[in-house]
Amino acid sequence: MSLKVEVISASNVPNLETFGESDPYTTLKYQGISKKTQVIKSDLNPKWNETLEFDLGGVPISGNDQLEVEVKDWERVGRNRLLGTAKVPLADLCRGGTQSKDVDTILMDGNGQPLTQTKLKMKVTYAPPPGQKQAGPAAATTAAGGGGQEVTLDDEGEGEEEEEEEVDPGPPEIDPVTGQPKPRPKKKKKMGKRRFRGKLSNKPQDFQIRIKILEGRQIEGSNIQPVCKVTCFNQVKQTRVQKSTNSPFWNETFFFNFNASPAELFDELLEFTVFNSRKLRSDAMIGSFKMDIGMVWEQGNHAFVNKWLLLGDPEDSMAGAKGYLKFCAIVLGPGDTPPSMSANTTSDESEDIESNLLRPAGVQLRPATFALNVYKCEDIPRMDTAFLQGVKKFFRIGEEIKELVDPYFLMSFAGKEVQTKIMYCNDHPEYNQKLKIGLQFPSMCEKIRLSMKDWDRITEDDVIGTTFLEVSHISSPGDQDKDEGFLPTFGPCFVNFYGSPREFSELPDEYEDLNNGKGEGVAFRGRAMVELKTIGGELPDVPVEDIGSEDVLKVQKFMRKRRFKLHAAFLNATMVSAIDAPVEFEVSIGNYGNKLDDYIAPCASTTQPTNAVFDGSHYYFLPWGGTKPCVVVDAQWEDIAWRLEALNLFEGIIAALESNIEQVKVGVKAKLPTPELAQLLISALDQLVEDCKKPLPTPKKGTHLPTELDTLLTTYRQYEMETLIEMATNLRESATDINEALNEAENFLQILHNLAVEPQNSMPDVIIWMISGEKRIAYYRIPAHTLLYSKNPMYCGRECGKIQAIQMKYPGHKEEKKHDVPALLRIKLWLGLQSEEEAWHQMQKEGEMAVFAETYENQVSILGNWTNRGPMMSRPKFSDSQGKVKLTKEKFVPPPGWQWEGEWYINPELSMLYDKDAGHRTFIDDVYECQMRLPGTNWVESTRPWSNVKGDPSPSKGEMELPAGWVWEDDWQIDLGRAVDEEGFEYCVEATMGGWGSTERRYHLCRRRRWVRSRRLVENMKQKKEKEKHKQAATEGWEYAPLFNMKFHHIERKMDLVRRRRWHRKMVNVDPGAPCFFSMQEADSKSKKKDSDDESEEISQMSAPRMFLQFKNTFKYQLRAYIYQARDILAMDDSGMSDPFARVSFLTQSLRTENIKKSLCPTWDQTLIFEEFEIHGNPRTIEAQPPDIYIELFDHDTFGEPEFLGRAKAHPMVKLDPGDARSPVLQWYEIKRGKDSGGELLAAFELFQMNGKDLPFMPPKRGNLFTVPNGIRPVMQRTGIEVLCWGVRNMKKYQLSSVTSPSIEFEVSGNVVQSNMIKNTKRNPNFGTPHLFFDVMLPKEELYMPPVNIRVRDHRQFGRKPTVGLHVLKSLEKFRIDPVMQGDLDEDDQQAIVGNGPGGEHVVDMPAEGESPKKEEVDYQDIDWWSKYYASIGETEKCQKYLNKDMDKIAVYEFELEKKDGFGEFVDFCETFDLQRGKDDDDEESNIIGQFKGAFKVYPLPSDPNEEIPVKVLGNVPSSEPEDCVIRIYCIRAEGLQPNDPTGLADPYIQIKIGNKSMDSRDNYIPNCLDPVFGTMFEVTTVLPMYKDLTIKVMDYDLVSSDDLIGETVIDLENRLLSKHRATCGLPMSYCIEGPNKWRDAMKPKEVLEEYCKNRNMTLPMFYGNNSAKVGRKVYKLSEFEGAGKVITPDHGPADQRLALHILNTLDLVKEHVEKRPIYNPLQPNIEQGKLVMWVDIFPKSMGEPGPPFDIKARKPKEYMLRAVIYNTVDVILDETSITGEKMSDIYVTGWLQGAEEKQKTDIHYRSLNGEGNFNWRFVFPFEFMPAENCMVVKKKEKFWSLDETEQRLPAIFMIQVWDNDKFSFDDFLGTVELNLNNMPMPSKRAGSCDLKQLPDITMGNTNVKTVSLFEQKRLRGFWPVYDEKNGHRELTGKVEMEIELITKDEADVRPAGKARDEPNMNPVLEPPNRPETSFLWFTSPFKTLRYIIWANYKWYFIIGLLVLLLILLVFLFIYFFPGNFSAWILGNN
Repeated sequence: MSLKVEVISASNVPNLETFGESDPYTTLKYQGISKKTQVIKSDLNPKWNETLEFDLGGVPISGNDQLEVEVKDWERVGRNRLLGTAKVPLADLCRGGTQSKDVDTILMDGNGQPLTQTKLKMKVTYAPPPGQKQAGPAAATTAAGGGGQEVTLDDEGEGEEEEEEEVDPGPPEIDPVTGQPKPRPKKKKKMGKRRFRGKLSNKPQDFQIRIKILEGRQIEGSNIQPVCKVTCFNQVKQTRVQKSTNSPFWNETFFFNFNASPAELFDELLEFTVFNSRKLRSDAMIGSFKMDIGMVWEQGNHAFVNKWLLLGDPEDSMAGAKGYLKFCAIVLGPGDTPPSMSANTTSDESEDIESNLLRPAGVQLRPATFALNVYKCEDIPRMDTAFLQGVKKFFRIGEEIKELVDPYFLMSFAGKEVQTKIMYCNDHPEYNQKLKIGLQFPSMCEKIRLSMKDWDRITEDDVIGTTFLEVSHISSPGDQDKDEGFLPTFGPCFVNFYGSPREFSELPDEYEDLNNGKGEGVAFRGRAMVELKTIGGELPDVPVEDIGSEDVLKVQKFMRKRRFKLHAAFLNATMVSAIDAPVEFEVSIGNYGNKLDDYIAPCASTTQPTNAVFDGSHYYFLPWGGTKPCVVVDAQWEDIAWRLEALNLFEGIIAALESNIEQVKVGVKAKLPTPELAQLLISALDQLVEDCKKPLPTPKKGTHLPTELDTLLTTYRQYEMETLIEMATNLRESATDINEALNEAENFLQILHNLAVEPQNSMPDVIIWMISGEKRIAYYRIPAHTLLYSKNPMYCGRECGKIQAIQMKYPGHKEEKKHDVPALLRIKLWLGLQSEEEAWHQMQKEGEMAVFAETYENQVSILGNWTNRGPMMSRPKFSDSQGKVKLTKEKFVPPPGWQWEGEWYINPELSMLYDKDAGHRTFIDDVYECQMRLPGTNWVESTRPWSNVKGDPSPSKGEMELPAGWVWEDDWQIDLGRAVDEEGFEYCVEATMGGWGSTERRYHLCRRRRWVRSRRLVENMKQKKEKEKHKQAATEGWEYAPLFNMKFHHIERKMDLVRRRRWHRKMVNVDPGAPCFFSMQEADSKSKKKDSDDESEEISQMSAPRMFLQFKNTFKYQLRAYIYQARDILAMDDSGMSDPFARVSFLTQSLRTENIKKSLCPTWDQTLIFEEFEIHGNPRTIEAQPPDIYIELFDHDTFGEPEFLGRAKAHPMVKLDPGDARSPVLQWYEIKRGKDSGGELLAAFELFQMNGKDLPFMPPKRGNLFTVPNGIRPVMQRTGIEVLCWGVRNMKKYQLSSVTSPSIEFEVSGNVVQSNMIKNTKRNPNFGTPHLFFDVMLPKEELYMPPVNIRVRDHRQFGRKPTVGLHVLKSLEKFRIDPVMQGDLDEDDQQAIVGNGPGGEHVVDMPAEGESPKKEEVDYQDIDWWSKYYASIGETEKCQKYLNKDMDKIAVYEFELEKKDGFGEFVDFCETFDLQRGKDDDDEESNIIGQFKGAFKVYPLPSDPNEEIPVKVLGNVPSSEPEDCVIRIYCIRAEGLQPNDPTGLADPYIQIKIGNKSMDSRDNYIPNCLDPVFGTMFEVTTVLPMYKDLTIKVMDYDLVSSDDLIGETVIDLENRLLSKHRATCGLPMSYCIEGPNKWRDAMKPKEVLEEYCKNRNMTLPMFYGNNSAKVGRKVYKLSEFEGAGKVITPDHGPADQRLALHILNTLDLVKEHVEKRPIYNPLQPNIEQGKLVMWVDIFPKSMGEPGPPFDIKARKPKEYMLRAVIYNTVDVILDETSITGEKMSDIYVTGWLQGAEEKQKTDIHYRSLNGEGNFNWRFVFPFEFMPAENCMVVKKKEKFWSLDETEQRLPAIFMIQVWDNDKFSFDDFLGTVELNLNNMPMPSKRAGSCDLKQLPDITMGNTNVKTVSLFEQKRLRGFWPVYDEKNGHRELTGKVEMEIELITKDEADVRPAGKARDEPNMNPVLEPPNRPETSFLWFTSPFKTLRYIIWANYKWYFIIGLLVLLLILLVFLFIYFFPGNFSAWILGNN
């Protein structure tokens, strides 16, 4: 196994030499091992061609490894200088087998800047060890092209379709050969490959996000002080700072509360960042990790629990891992239960980080770039005011009119944003720019946000529109088998933007949120041509750059457009809400068809404006009759048919599979035989297999242009379809269980839903707008692909050419506020290529398509004469309906391919043909009698004696004629039902000013009174009159109005000043496909002289015709609506009731039921008959797709409008032959009020075609109303209902008075039974005679069972009995039982079968009295109640001694005790029903005013009254008298509390309240804690049932303000007392009379067993001796429970009691337990605020005194002393260079316990020249430790001003650090070692054998090291290595020899020892260190400095210098004296 690197060459190496050129060589560094090449002299393009090999020693490379490369300039003298550096990741070599890769990389300079010209070429080859294909757990396969896109999220990973699940969790086994964890056996587990988030709600709701930061590991850096910052959306919180550690332990929880919509919140970011708090903030960040909140929501339980994050540097992707962070994250919605965030109990070193790591599989996060090419944008709406343009136009400044928008384009992802340039005044900008965003891939963020904005000079930029690209839609993680996966890619393709309506307004846009992508956009806002590519392995150097012209030209071919036609035929518009102005409907696709857009050619995209007509009851409709308006929109789009056809294919498969699954589910509900169900399932799977074999549509060559994503998606889809076929076939062959098979089929459905996504859908949605006048009212948006036509029916849109029922929607937030329907449409839509338009026309077989030219003739009234001239004429003589376009008849020229058929004729607006009484069968005529007076005179007849309500003249009541076809029903009467005086008059000052009042004043000058008279319709006359009216209207056709912009009406009034009429002329098509738009010939010379900027002139050049579908045949129908009853409707009155009635609307008619007074479950039993009405179209079509029936429920109010209760939708059964024998079935229809449920309606509907045959007989009548006929109404059966009316509880005041004497009425189907009265609820809230009985006729079918109304009345003075509370019991199904006859009881001997064995007699031998089991003495030292608790919850390390003794455990419930399966909320005796009053507004708490306690039993009675009735089941009840009880509340601990203090913590304590008694533990509050251990027991005496509710609150202590409530829980003690499960005191596993498990109940086990038998009417238990007993029909032996291995201690009780307890433990009784109760706060009612671990014991005093309570006080820590003697250091790196050039260090050692403040340090060993330091120094650390829990307890104040010490429980970690002392700068850090006292690595005996292998290391795979616990070992001595972690790898920097001793405080007092070498210097005695003489501080010892520094290093220099000096002196003297002496010598003068 080796890593070979061939260093080939470098080019353009920087030249650092002043003379000559650089001498380059290359250094390679891998995992601390360095190798270098030869030096190439004087060459800037060196070629080495040299291979360097690294021996890996059996350790494979991992995905995180990298090769560090440095190119340096060799220097003969001085340091070698750096030329360039690079880091080469080795992840690509982890794919398995021998791998090699060529590297051609750019070098970086010393500052990290790229040297763009300098490149280095290498070849890297890796040979893995034999038999290993993959390199350890860190390396996983990443398919080619996949680039590491799948995300490993433990065994619930969502990355793969087939993921692998580990069989055995547990710590990993280490392979001794490789040193790596062995791969565990794995099994395949099917998953959907790509999970999409789907459509999320836009409704804001409460969310709570909980983040727990547990710990960090191997955080990069030397001697750092890490702090973790959590950023969640817009909130930031951070942990405490941990001192000097790379493995910080935080264990801190943060809570973030939001009120936001899921759609908005789940796209926001969650970021974890770790900082070094020591550094300045600029470079303090160590590493970070980002994900979006939605990612957490998508996990199981919406949580990540105990996961690890791989931290990286977002700026430098090549930097590798920056450390690991362990965290929990939970997203809680309303009603969610949070999973536990408790840390897992595995030991630190055995924890498998790899399998729980959130990071890309196989490699660390790779750098990547999203490169988005933005080519152009189109159809951007106007965004700016035209004020300046108007000024310029006025002054003639500037050239042409500019587009009023300044757009720019933005892309944002994962918090980064980049934008294009701004294109000023341009609504079709061409950017041609590339936007780049760098990211770490695969990213945890899901959405790329694309938006267009409008630049504003002054105000904030406006958003034009926003859209999102989902990363999961445009990429695939791939599969390891066939599917390779692909990186995010998109386009070139247009993306569409939607938002608020396009029309510009100077006022703020009320729908602005829609432009930000929040909510459904209601209008098309433009589109952009973009292309996205992902570039792996690099980050962007520049964020924006221009696209080359070649690329721009390449994308042109993708912009080819083709002509499309969008056809719509409107069949009906009903329930129209807009009645103030004519209504029209506009159909548009993109910008085409938008009638208010000026930049596109007009088209026939709107229906003709029509006034809505009253339907006779309540609603309005548009009277289109047999002439149905049609619209057509011409549009040009890119042809992407094959993409949309694929979508349609998948939707067809999904619809078929959903339908088949629904059939199987219905079969399961109907309890069909298994073979039939199997057949249904098999046929569903067969159809799925056949559907999946259908070919996917392919792009046609020459017509369609597929993008890269199209090709990749097609491959992916085909692979998935093949997989589906295989899976469905396997399921068909191997399915055994129907439910499992259904689950698997629903999994198939999810896979298909994931496939049915088309990201590149550039075809805009079709939007239908309802326009009233000039105002847009409501809209509906339809995806275009659902309407797309294809010649292949398989690919056709599901709604193409079919009748749709559409309920229009109000835009934006109006939809939530308004409850009425804007309009209902029945419409046919078709979209297709213009060349295929003939298919639409062929579909219209029922009517003829007609096209008309249309113009309106306009006139004004001048002095009573009508004319089309004059100053008042504000419209052209002939114009369009709006009067904007001049359309004279003569100027209409048929377009090419069209010709006229017939002449112009008047075609009046359809609503003109309807009178004000249209649709009414009865009508009230009214007329006002008017009088006047002058001041001081009498009332006389007014100048206008008779008028209508508006004051216009009207004929007198005597002159008013009866219309033809009507008859009077009564005489004229004065209307006194208004605000009038007794004569019916109302008064005002002036009639025209209004302000009428009922009281006469002197200044009133006018008065009037209203006369009314009702008339009734006679059918035949009415029909004749209508025909005459049609003829008359056709001749004139004028509509009148006061002004042109007001609503027109057909009868002229006094105020009318304008009129108009409509002219039509028919056209026929002679050339199919020719456009039918008129090009108006404008010959008026005046118009040409007008200003050329006049926009209306430009518009007037084109005009669109009207199109209609004229039906030839009409058919008459009758509808019968059988409205039987409703249940659980909303309460709208203050009494808590409603007075409901129902309105049924069907097409053009509506009827209403009668009012039902004061009921929430009204039974109308009424048939509404819609008499003869016409429906146009083929009856067979109506039968297949009948129109929708809408039923709206209202609450009738005497004053004011009825209040809306909800709406239901239904379809009728259509009978084309009235003799059809089928009978409709009553069904429950859901009633919806907005998005909320409003109950259910039981009804059925029949639609008969009236074809001359006799219709069925009318239903029977009840008074004037028709009832539901017998064949349809439910079948009745005699039924008995027993009621246990036990009592009322917690009744609130009613009308300020207490409810003290209540009685209860039970009402079922009109039958009422009343209980007796409670005399005084304060003394006894139970009823004296609780048993009541009903003998009633009820429906046999449970489906039709009426609800039970429970009314509580209070008996008050003067005989008043107000209703004070109400409960509606929807269904009695769960109370239904089989009747019990007297004979059955006799046979059964009144015995039930209990026990765990089978029934029947057991013949048993009497057991011989043998020896009892051996008894042993027990030592209970160190055993407490907590030992039992920890043993029960599995925290074995805290209770080992208890487990060794095999003592009892208790049940631990993760939920409330009452929610355990089998206990049924403890309502077996009686249930609690909430009583309500008044309106139910948003679940207000105050709406519940009390509770009723009771029970029901329902069973059939014999139909013959003379037969014997069954035995009463609820007859035997206990006494209802109050009971005194002792209550013990044990509060153990709390988990995950919501913080209430600004610090992010809380100071919790417990408060309990029962009745008026309250107790708390405020004096013992737990400071600064979110997981407090309370260990508190409260004992209180109370009376049940008066004070039945025990409220336990967790409060937050505050010093100054009042204490805050964190959360509370309520326990119903009465239910526990009365339950047959005996929830008063849990039964332990064994009966002990002494010891920690001493019996605490008031009754002994035998007494409990006897009571159990009595309560169940069984014979009492029979004991045979002490060792066996018979209960019921079963005999139990003691030996069955206590086998030979069972040890009986002296603490165990007698054998018979033990046997009785063992028998009780086999029954369904409550065992000894603790329960975890969620607590809630009323401020966030549905969001859990934490859990309270507790239990409650209840002891009735009548049973005797209870036993002693358990002692649950919290454990106290023990005091310990840690003594560490630092003897020596060895091989410490020498960090300094002395002035003499020697390497040296001034060494000292520091030590401390992590989490404790106190640091201790040795003295300094100066001038260590060989890394050796001598100290003999003792550290002494006192600390508190809990041995049972293996944690150190640290108490300290967070801040100096904190009031309380915060208690932290931390692992006991001893830190040792070695430092180099500097006097004039900061000390230098040399190395560290962390020693866990519980898990301490063994020291080495010799310094030579001490190395880093002694320490565990995750990254090196070194986890199998020998460790011991110092608490067991007590003392260790030896050498430990210290290391530095600078570059992510550990580097050995020295060794420390020390002795560590751990003793208790008592032992320390006996064997004292002082710190350092202080007294008492003993245990052991430390002598001063024997340091070398060279160890001293130089400036304090000058003589030593001379001796040991100067002389020692420079003595030879001194000696040689002295000799040289002497020599020079000799030479000097010689030269000085030689001439004289020489001359003397010559002269002989010596």
